Amino acid sequence: MADIEKRTVGSRGQVTIPKELRDEFGIRGGDDVTVRRDENKIVIEPTPSREKLAEGYQRRAAQHRELAEELSGIGREATDELGDAPEWEDA
Repeated sequence: MADIEKRTVGSRGQVTIPKELRDEFGIRGGDDVTVRRDENKIVIEPTPSREKLAEGYQRRAAQHRELAEELSGIGREATDELGDAPEWEDA
């Protein structure tokens, strides 16, 4: 398939996604797609399933936990090296 393929919009605003693209992106009849504006373009993309979204959120949560553990260790190292932070007096 060429990078650009011309399609005709039907009277009800429908357009057919080329088969090669449907196959490549795993879009089948009855699937949901997301339609959005991106500056001056219309973008049609597969809507992620709840399972895919959950996987993404779980990966992100694990990354946050790892970062929090790393920062906690850095904080302990700084305290060991520099001591506790000085008390601030109110002016």
